[in-house]
Amino acid sequence: MTRVAPLGGGTVQDHVALAEIELTGELMIAASEAEDRLSLESIDEVLRVAEERRNTGTDSGSVDPGR
Repeated sequence: MTRVAPLGGGTVQDHVALAEIELTGELMIAASEAEDRLSLESIDEVLRVAEERRNTGTDSGSVDPGR
């Protein structure tokens, strides 16, 4: 006998996955509105990289050379 989780009822939310989905959507919108490829700076702006760095205290002011 196979048990299946019931439909409806309690839902499990993965907040990290939801945030990643939201950011992916924002990147897709920005890319579709752009006339050319998005620059690294534009991508960082959409993903709010500078804002996150300020919030975590890791703002070095330079782009990651590994990208």
